[in-house]
Amino acid sequence: MRIGELAQVSGTTTKTLRFYEEAGLLPAPERTAGGYRDYAPEALARLDFIRRSRTAGLTLAQIRQVLDIRDAGVAPCQHVQDLLEARLGDLDRQIADLQALRHTVARLRDDAATVDPTSCDATTVCRYL
Repeated sequence: MRIGELAQVSGTTTKTLRFYEEAGLLPAPERTAGGYRDYAPEALARLDFIRRSRTAGLTLAQIRQVLDIRDAGVAPCQHVQDLLEARLGDLDRQIADLQALRHTVARLRDDAATVDPTSCDATTVCRYL
């Protein structure tokens, strides 16, 4: 299928498809006699994998690693498991950081809720931040 058709069917853009091809995520398609890209039906499954991987938070470099392993004829299951384990660790750290930030902001808000604006020091922008 041509690039416009693949873009429409996959819910992406032709620009994204060209980018994925340049980044090595999509193999270079065959070309028609007129020079148009002619993607094989397997490209749609590959795009679906890329979309699902991005949804899980994998980087394009990580996705390319998984695809390279698969393209070499090896099941990438262990590599994917390792990537997902690392991703969970990253998410846990981000959640902990956000919880700490939320606690700090809530404390600042509570402190600021009891202020009398006339008691603020004119040389300070705001004593709560």
